[in-house]
Amino acid sequence: MTDTAWDPSKPILEIENLSISFFTRMREIPAVMDFSCTVMAGEAMGLVGESGCGKSTVALAVMRDLGKNGRIVGGSIKFKGRDLTHMTDDELRHIRGSEIAMIYQEPMASLNPAMKIGAQLAEVPMIHQGMSKDEAWALARQIVADVRLPDPDRMLQSYPHQLSGGQQQRIVIAMALMSKPALLILDEPTTALDVTVEAGIVDLVKDLGHKYGTSMLFISHNLGLILDVCDRLCVMYSGEAVETGNVVEVFDKMRHPYTQALFRSIPLPGADKNSHPLVAIPGNFPLPHERPKGCNFGPRCDYFQDGRCNAAEVPMFPVPGGDRHATRCIKWTEIDWAAPMALKASKEKTPIGKVVLKMEDLKKYYSVSSGAFGSGTAKVVKANETLSFEAREGETLAIVGESGCGKSTFAKVLMGLETATSGSILLFDENVQSTPIQQRNTDTVSSVQMVFQNPFDTLNPSMNVGRQIIRALEIFKQGGSDEERHARMLELLDLVKLPRAFAERMPRQLSGGQKQRVGIARAFAGGAKVVVADEPVSALDVSVQAAVTDLLMDIQRENKTTLLFISHDLSIVRYLSDRVMVMYLGHVVEMGTTDQVFQPPYHPYTEALLSAVPIADTKVIRKRIVLDGDIPSAMNPPPGCPFQTRCRWKSQVPGGLCDREMPPVQMLEDGHQVKCHLSADLLASMEPVIKVAAE
Repeated sequence: MTDTAWDPSKPILEIENLSISFFTRMREIPAVMDFSCTVMAGEAMGLVGESGCGKSTVALAVMRDLGKNGRIVGGSIKFKGRDLTHMTDDELRHIRGSEIAMIYQEPMASLNPAMKIGAQLAEVPMIHQGMSKDEAWALARQIVADVRLPDPDRMLQSYPHQLSGGQQQRIVIAMALMSKPALLILDEPTTALDVTVEAGIVDLVKDLGHKYGTSMLFISHNLGLILDVCDRLCVMYSGEAVETGNVVEVFDKMRHPYTQALFRSIPLPGADKNSHPLVAIPGNFPLPHERPKGCNFGPRCDYFQDGRCNAAEVPMFPVPGGDRHATRCIKWTEIDWAAPMALKASKEKTPIGKVVLKMEDLKKYYSVSSGAFGSGTAKVVKANETLSFEAREGETLAIVGESGCGKSTFAKVLMGLETATSGSILLFDENVQSTPIQQRNTDTVSSVQMVFQNPFDTLNPSMNVGRQIIRALEIFKQGGSDEERHARMLELLDLVKLPRAFAERMPRQLSGGQKQRVGIARAFAGGAKVVVADEPVSALDVSVQAAVTDLLMDIQRENKTTLLFISHDLSIVRYLSDRVMVMYLGHVVEMGTTDQVFQPPYHPYTEALLSAVPIADTKVIRKRIVLDGDIPSAMNPPPGCPFQTRCRWKSQVPGGLCDREMPPVQMLEDGHQVKCHLSADLLASMEPVIKVAAE
């Protein structure tokens, strides 16, 4: 298997007119049709599109790993000039893992839980290159250091479950790089990770790509990440490539209505829920066997022309003057791409009313035994420390921070799923701090409801949508008869903008965004006044995110709901929230209005969080501050300031104060508070992390 015949000036990966179908007993389901893309040596190509558009199917086809039902029914996939579709299993085994490697979304799916990390890494060159055990271990140690993991020797002797999610993903990247592949396929490699960890992984992937000269196929639905990582971009819709070209060119001079619609549905700087609301893409993604004639995007397109756009298959048209820029739109030369977006009617700002929720000095500790089977000394996990804040009627308060900072614990205590260790929770002037949900009265339970991250886990798969909402109405003692509850259920479907016919549908017949709407309808069944939304849009496509966030805002305006929005997506937070609370290791480290938190002075942790957010705008300049290490354990927090182990400003505080003493809460102007030892002068001297370049 030598590369002598391959010329590095030629494409490393050339996919031409690729068509892939999955075969069921009922029918053939075309997943990808007539897909073409080219990746040159050392180039990073991004694949973007909504769930179900065929991105992962293309990646699995390159690996020739489509399972029993999947088949390549047309076209070719050439790697270094050789057609992978005609290779034998034996030839493919030589290439997979050594010349082409793939990194999946869920790192634990790629790691053996019963093997130490070192043995798993060393196995790769021993199998693919016949390397000796000692050489393989030495290479493993070097690559673990390359992926910036602390204490490589300890890492090699660890089992996967002893590492955090970010560390596991770095090990998977190390494993993929062990045989220095020519092509690396990354399928949503950072979806499950915190934004700070994601920033580190993205920088790492870029650096290693340059160091080893590796070409990349980077699959993501996050356009900001694609801008950070990739040289070129291919936008997919319903199994086809609809636009391809240089990343900056496609971002700034897009020439396909779907690309334009994607950008209009993501919250870029300047979007505002009242004056510049996001525009969701109308309609739904077509199922593979229900694709329309002609242009697949036609039924959802603002520029659709009957009899023309749906007359025949639409080919790719080259865009003159572009860097291999092409679009699958028959009207691309007639559309005024520079025309400003027609503004939706701006909405009234929800008036902020009286305080409905007040927490004071809330603490939540867990007792955990250190020995097996409950023996050994008990240790305390300090999940929430002296949490104090208030939320008002009609207000959106965002709670942000990395995994492990205590966001979800606080939500559980508020909901009554856990009881607090100390402190008070006043809900409509009633203290519910030590009242578990079983002992709360129906009014209290119905007035505080939760919308969860994953809509799939919260619906009963054996009950239709209408019955699930009616069940909630029964529990909350709403309506005096079955007829009244049925009528109210239909009104709730109207509220979440779902057709009334959906009452008869089963959850499996709904898309992710539709399921989330049912979850929201159920949360409002009892007339909820406070809604805790825990990452409610992170499992949804960007186009669906826009629709669901707008829906939450509309309901808030109508019902004067107080929304506690837990998220790690700071772009959505900036768009939605009135105030922001930043948490770190159980502490509130910064709190203020959205404008206050997104502009200096920052808490050093907020500064790092903001710098890590990928933004899909070529005009935005970000200062990069990559945090070293993970959040310390809540079982063994550092002394002094909880953030001092990762803080880049620590040296500016004299006398080792950060190591010894918990910082005080400094009140800055207009209620903006920061928990930090930095002097007021230093805080005032901070520079903005996100700037928009002048035109």
